[in-house]
Amino acid sequence: MFLKFFARAALVASISSSLLIGNPVFAGKQLYEPMSDTVRTALSKTMELDQEPPEPMFKTSQERVGWMSQMSERLPRKWKPESQQRIDFLKMVRYESQRAGLEPELVLGLIEVESYFRRYAISSAGARGYMQVMPFWTKLIGNSDPSSLFDMRTNIRMGCTILRHYLDMEKGDLYLALGRYNGSRGRPEYPTAVERAWKHWKYNGPV
Repeated sequence: MFLKFFARAALVASISSSLLIGNPVFAGKQLYEPMSDTVRTALSKTMELDQEPPEPMFKTSQERVGWMSQMSERLPRKWKPESQQRIDFLKMVRYESQRAGLEPELVLGLIEVESYFRRYAISSAGARGYMQVMPFWTKLIGNSDPSSLFDMRTNIRMGCTILRHYLDMEKGDLYLALGRYNGSRGRPEYPTAVERAWKHWKYNGPV
């Protein structure tokens, strides 16, 4: 499903210096789109939080140690200064990404572009939290409380659910799905920025 994305991204000319890794210049502004009751119900059920703490999947214990170590080293210490804080965040991202059928490194790249890992980030459009979710989503598929978007688990689950929804709408076309996520469907700047960040987060194998 990612081949279409890379083919399109390759056509994009060099982008401005404001798109460099670490500059959250594309805070999201998902657009409200009417959806059927069936889709809304399905997405709402996806948002029901599990009682057990998230335990992401790894093929081996070696992969667990290697992945967590590499990703932890790449997280900005300014926003995630404590080791346990970084571990909890990474476990949540990997768990929710896998739950939604997304690559964890893709979601990390998206979070970098959207909020640069700031839990309480708010965009000029009103998008909130790590994955810069617009408050109207809480009424559509959440608990109708916009402040819940500052909860790490709620924000990451909702962001992953929304991206998965857009991917399904676009029949697996990541380029268009990312455009929908950002409210800029068809424009290259945001998908290109996420793709660049995604490459930065790629796992390099066991340490």
